[in-house]
Amino acid sequence: MNPPVDPRLKPLCTRDDALAVLQRLRKAGHVAYFAGGCVRDVLLGLDAKDWDVATDAPPPRVRELFPSTQAVGAAFGVILVRSGRSIVEVATFRADGVYEDGRRPSSVRFTSAEEDARRRDFTINGLFLDPVEDRIIDFVGGRDDLAARRIRAIGSPSERFGEDHLRMLRAVRFAARFGFEIESATAAAVLTHAPKIKGISPERIGDELRLMLTPATRDLAWVLLWKLHLAREIFRFLPTVPAMMDPTRSIFLNLEKGHPISLGQSLAAACLCIRIQGESLNDIRPLLTKSEISRSVRAMRQALRISNDESDEMSQIQANMESLLQDTPPTLAQKKRFLANPKSSMSRQLMESIAAVGLHQDPISDLRKEWPSLSLQDVAPVPLLDGDELIAAGFSAGPAFRRILDSVYDAQLEGRISTKEEAIAFARTL
Repeated sequence: MNPPVDPRLKPLCTRDDALAVLQRLRKAGHVAYFAGGCVRDVLLGLDAKDWDVATDAPPPRVRELFPSTQAVGAAFGVILVRSGRSIVEVATFRADGVYEDGRRPSSVRFTSAEEDARRRDFTINGLFLDPVEDRIIDFVGGRDDLAARRIRAIGSPSERFGEDHLRMLRAVRFAARFGFEIESATAAAVLTHAPKIKGISPERIGDELRLMLTPATRDLAWVLLWKLHLAREIFRFLPTVPAMMDPTRSIFLNLEKGHPISLGQSLAAACLCIRIQGESLNDIRPLLTKSEISRSVRAMRQALRISNDESDEMSQIQANMESLLQDTPPTLAQKKRFLANPKSSMSRQLMESIAAVGLHQDPISDLRKEWPSLSLQDVAPVPLLDGDELIAAGFSAGPAFRRILDSVYDAQLEGRISTKEEAIAFARTL
């Protein structure tokens, strides 16, 4: 019996380890190529992360040839093979049967490399590489589309998206990632099938958004999601979702330009970006009340099944902004508390992105001038007074206890008190 392979090791796959698997298949008399994304990335001059192998060897034969395997998708012809320090995905050439659930075929049959290429999603992902003879095998015109910087569905776009609705999001992700244009017939098919994205599980949609809205190219993905009518279906759980998005009012255009961000930060931006469309807002504070933040976070959890950590981060980023904008102008203590928050950098970036698209210029524009000088100060000193010391000074614990400690700390942050004695005396005035 073959010892199990841990699928979580899949990202460790290297070209050399995958090549060893491919050569073993070839020596055993089988056809074997590198397939899919790794071939595309090589032709684009990028570092490939996954080196997948496609072969005419059926799954039982693959398991027979290698001592350590895991059948994670044997019914679909997919076997994981341990090679060196890597886990290599080996897939048997296949043709798909009928798609009954908008995601996976009900059956497959093993076939030739050409038929395997023609059942894939986009031409740029339907290429094979023979590393032994150093040649590209292209049955679908993928090389021409790479040269033209074009995302084009293989065969009938309507059939491809009707089979697997998630391919619509993949089209957006690849177009944004590579800066490619989605070919007109392919884009038209996405528009037609966009309502069907509701049939995909929230978890899978969340995974795709995690891949497209966190990299530096997220602004391109955001615009395409709206242009192709996918966003209004995905975010339908939010209180108000516009039919279209004005790209010039997109917060993503100015959010951490050139750098990746977390999904929590991205979704916080998405919520505000959606809410400000079609409205003439000089003040975003109504969108950052505790109840509004709670509603938007609940909606995102329902729409995408995001993790607790991601939803907590999304909530903290918005709540931190609310704490700063609740008063106009904010006090020095509020500014320092804001900067001391672990999510302050994310909140600042979001606030500045809002200001950059012409919304809520005050007090954000004034605060921007203060960040450098405030950042040089001690924004999170150890409190002069804690609860035990307050009790020792004769105070009784009660509903006002936290308010007193917060007020004392605010006075400390603003430099109105600087010693424990002054802190206790100030507490007595409260």
